[in-house]
Amino acid sequence: MITEINMTASLEDYLEAVLVLSQSNSEVRLTDIAAMLNVSKPSANRAVNTLTQNGFLSHETYGAITLTPEGETYAASVLHRHKLLKHFLNDTLGVSEKTAEEDACKMEHVMSAETIEKLYDYLERQ
Repeated sequence: MITEINMTASLEDYLEAVLVLSQSNSEVRLTDIAAMLNVSKPSANRAVNTLTQNGFLSHETYGAITLTPEGETYAASVLHRHKLLKHFLNDTLGVSEKTAEEDACKMEHVMSAETIEKLYDYLERQ
């Protein structure tokens, strides 16, 4: 059951990481998430517990971490915003790959749905 949660940029990054890792790994573990996000295992564990308690993840004790249907929908939305912004910054504006990746990761959390939709429409017309 999903409860009210203040979805922070950090928690969104964890959901996105689980989605990305699950696309290339058969099993996602806490260690994988910590390594991908360059955080400690205790930090990753706290975030995973919060997301599990709020219905976005399923986590077997000392085992695999998977997205719930709600978590997958949310993570896919974050990943879509990230890819869209990175594409725009890199391919349209000519920002370097590294900077586009870093900036897209920051911007994906603060842009409104309306702005993302308008950006998507703009890129579709190009």
